[in-house]
Amino acid sequence: MAWRYLDFELSEDADGHVTLDALATVPAAQWPALLQEVASVLRWAEQDFGGQRAPLDEGGEWDVELQGAQEAVTPLVFGVDGAGGHVGAEPRGTPALRYTLSLTVTGTAAFADAWHARWG
Repeated sequence: MAWRYLDFELSEDADGHVTLDALATVPAAQWPALLQEVASVLRWAEQDFGGQRAPLDEGGEWDVELQGAQEAVTPLVFGVDGAGGHVGAEPRGTPALRYTLSLTVTGTAAFADAWHARWG
């Protein structure tokens, strides 16, 4: 699947456990679509590994951690004085909301195999 907002980085430990990390920052208009992508990942994990979500060191097959932030972003206009070597910035415009979401999914080797079969 081609993710529109999520970009996963995969790491694996010596026991074959995987960690899939994704970080996305979107304007308010794309926030619902980002949440839908996250929901598709969690829906798949629950369907294929239902009832097995728990920390891996407690016998779980997979686990998830979500973190996020909402912030008001104000564009900056830069001024550059090349001769004097100075750069200045001034806020300009109306602040806009921006959302950042961090998704971390961990899983066993079996979960990793299923992940690759489903998502590539």
